[in-house]
Amino acid sequence: MTDMKKTLISILILLMIAVMTGCINTEQITYKQISQEEAAEMMAKDDGHVIVDVRRMDEYIEGHIPGAICIPNENIDQEKPEKLPDTDQIILVYCRSGNRSKQAAEKLAAMGYRNVYEFGGIITWTGETVTGVTP
Repeated sequence: MTDMKKTLISILILLMIAVMTGCINTEQITYKQISQEEAAEMMAKDDGHVIVDVRRMDEYIEGHIPGAICIPNENIDQEKPEKLPDTDQIILVYCRSGNRSKQAAEKLAAMGYRNVYEFGGIITWTGETVTGVTP
């Protein structure tokens, strides 16, 4: 094979790779970090949102935002949580300080949830809280 043919084949291969990678959607779905004030405004709307507390159940029982459901961060893995069947639903995520909620929000976004909003921890929440288990 001549040098000219080798060069031409190399160029064609590079062009094919460039075209193929351009056709792949590399857009990464991420979550949005919002303030607690923004979260409270969103909670006031009747838009079908769900509030998710990602702390352990014992922490949740001690005090949580009214209407929040408990899905511990440790339980969010590869499969979509049963309590979150709609990947288009608005999901407002919090924990104690903001660390676990960021982890959980990232995992949910990676699973394909498109409207995930993380708003930190309950330790700085100035809104209402309740104790016990929400039905």
